[in-house]
Amino acid sequence: MAENRAEVDALASSKAEPTFENTIAALDRSAQNLSRILGVFFNMTASEANDALQAAERELMPKVAAHQSWFTLHEGMFKRIDTLYQKRQSLGLKPEELRLLERYHLDFVMAGALLKGRDRERYAQISEELASLFTTFSQNVLGDEGAFCLELKTDEDRAGLPDFLLDAAKSVAQSKGIDGYAINLSPSMVDPFLTYSKRRDLREKVWRAFKARGESCPERDTKAIAEKILCLRGEMARLMGYKTFADYALVDRMAKKPQAVSDLLMRVWEPAKKRALEEQKDLEELAAKEGFKGPIMGWDWHHYTEKLRAERYNLDEAELKPYFQLENMISAMFDAAGRLYGVDFKEIKGVPLYHPDARLFEVRGKSDNAMVGVFIVDSYTRETKRGGAWMSEFRGQSKNRQGGYPYPIIINNTNYAKASAGKPTLLSLDEVHTLFHEFGHGLHGLLSDVTYERLAGTNVLRDFVELPSQINEHWSMAPEILKKHALHAQTGQSIPDRLVKLIKETEHFNQGFLTVAYASCALIDMSLHQVEKPETINLAEFEKAECARLGVPEAVGMRHRLPQFRHIFADNGYAAGYYVYMWAEVLDADGYEAFEEKKNPFDPELAAKLKQYILSAGNTMDPAEAYRKFRGRDPDVKVLLRARGLL
Repeated sequence: MAENRAEVDALASSKAEPTFENTIAALDRSAQNLSRILGVFFNMTASEANDALQAAERELMPKVAAHQSWFTLHEGMFKRIDTLYQKRQSLGLKPEELRLLERYHLDFVMAGALLKGRDRERYAQISEELASLFTTFSQNVLGDEGAFCLELKTDEDRAGLPDFLLDAAKSVAQSKGIDGYAINLSPSMVDPFLTYSKRRDLREKVWRAFKARGESCPERDTKAIAEKILCLRGEMARLMGYKTFADYALVDRMAKKPQAVSDLLMRVWEPAKKRALEEQKDLEELAAKEGFKGPIMGWDWHHYTEKLRAERYNLDEAELKPYFQLENMISAMFDAAGRLYGVDFKEIKGVPLYHPDARLFEVRGKSDNAMVGVFIVDSYTRETKRGGAWMSEFRGQSKNRQGGYPYPIIINNTNYAKASAGKPTLLSLDEVHTLFHEFGHGLHGLLSDVTYERLAGTNVLRDFVELPSQINEHWSMAPEILKKHALHAQTGQSIPDRLVKLIKETEHFNQGFLTVAYASCALIDMSLHQVEKPETINLAEFEKAECARLGVPEAVGMRHRLPQFRHIFADNGYAAGYYVYMWAEVLDADGYEAFEEKKNPFDPELAAKLKQYILSAGNTMDPAEAYRKFRGRDPDVKVLLRARGLL
């Protein structure tokens, strides 16, 4: 940080007249050592955190935030940027250079560069305070996840559990020093346990523990932390001249205004809620046939949904799962990317990485063998790793970097339950989609082909960044990919046409539940950040009142309850922004329909356009323009409603 401060001070105090090269391009080249070290640090605290690293994180994050504020509030640096910005149209800049200048100017403005005096100081203080609170929130949720362990001691405890889940439960038990079987709070354990366990009391115990993350014990309760975060965000927005944090956050998004978000979400909300209530009625009728009395609850939904799927479609998730071996699905995603974008993935062994589960691949062009990037895969859940799935980078792509190495180093993290030794890890359909989703982000980083790192890869508007990931999920179910890679774990036989057909037929099954569980979170996130006086918010009461106002079915609930909602409380990235998945889904559903119209999921002309304008272009052009160049028109929201079966 000291080195970077000297670097920026030197740029800002230069006696030379500011030019694009000596100011903007130079700024893009700066902080190389700091970026490299932060890349390692952030990836380690997310993927392999121990007590020492977490202590370092608590100490360092406020200092990192203070450094970032110092940078974006640097009057000398902003003066040079603003001088160029004011005469940008007369500088004869190339389109990418103009975009970079405009992005840097907006970065500084949105981070308080126009503030004066006490307001300027307060903005920096808020940034520091938030960094500390974000770290505590995230570590507390991780602590709750690591503290829970349900030991399955008897045959009765394990009743109904298929072999793949017992293998994973044995692996969890071994990691905790238990001789036997245990369930943790990884979704890859929770979801199948809720699906197959015949013990309703144990299903309830696991469900309640999963939903209580962030408030399961007083010393790790996150509600007060979240309330403080909301207050500071509100103050930050007011300093910047906005009524609410939602107004402030959406300035640099495709949606622009909270109303545009609400309009989209509500078009989906009412049809989804209606469908979910119909699904609940179907489940209760099925449960009644088995003698179950009383309403379906959250810990029953997965269980009876799987039974209904088997009855209605003769499709059992346990029958499907042996066809989706993790190793084969990683090969499948590489194969699809190779067919679409002309890249090869070769595993390089013997490279020292941060954990034995992490694997490294060299990515090269098929036609010229040119280096494209380095890709790291870290697949398995562990107590030292935060939950969920995400893509990150150790180094972004840049042709402007000093010392060479223009190619990126990208990592995908997932949290799959590892099978016991000698057995393959098997994935559910949802987990296969997650694998391809994160790989879509990975491809966005790997295939970036721009000059400046600030515009590279996933450095795009937040409601555009999910397009590459979500559209990539479609290729997980491409018939050519399934036939080659979906091979049965015991027999080695390719997945039969009957199951492929049933997967297609059931893609709208349970969509009411899935849409309500997601959209409720997106709507409540937006409502939370539109409160003009956030100091009045009681988090528990707010969540309860909003669920009642929206009419969220109790048996469905929110996918992420507020005390554990890391998307919006572990940093500012997705705050007033959880809607972006659905915003991008409009683009991805409409975009993939182009391939369906061609009746070829690997149509070379469309693949080339997708690569050129979406995956490789980074933030070098307006995202709406980029989409039009790929698709030939603006997206149609009706395609999303059709894709979810909600029309």
